[in-house]
Amino acid sequence: MLYSRPCEYAIRTMAYLARVSPDKRVQVQEIAASEGIPAPFLAKVLQQLARSNLVNSFKGPGGGFSLNRPPSAINLYEIFRVVDGVEDLDRCAVGLAECNDFAPCPLHDTWKSVRVHLLQYLKKTTLKEMASAVEGKKELVGKGRRQYRKKEMSGV
Repeated sequence: MLYSRPCEYAIRTMAYLARVSPDKRVQVQEIAASEGIPAPFLAKVLQQLARSNLVNSFKGPGGGFSLNRPPSAINLYEIFRVVDGVEDLDRCAVGLAECNDFAPCPLHDTWKSVRVHLLQYLKKTTLKEMASAVEGKKELVGKGRRQYRKKEMSGV
């Protein structure tokens, strides 16, 4: 995968927060249970997102987390940059100290194209779009499971 497990968890968590009411504060345990993410690990990811002002953190009774901005105003690049950093995207794919258009490594042209497409995707895809896609996928999976159960029960 092109991004780390913490980044995956951050994207899934942010998409979850985008699907709840903007005025609702969501606790770590709720997100962890819903998304199948270990709660202690998720707490660390959320702290990182809070330090970067992508989410708000509220302590005490009624506390939890919420998005700092509307989902349409946050793109996946911001999350990726905060959690994984973007420095590795500019490094040589095979680890050479000097790799550029004038002194390319064997993978330079291929990796350059992948990097451009990845950055375009991350920058143009908003959290609102991601949350909507996740919701649609969950509905499809749910429908598929219900249809499968009906077939099992009917003996087909």
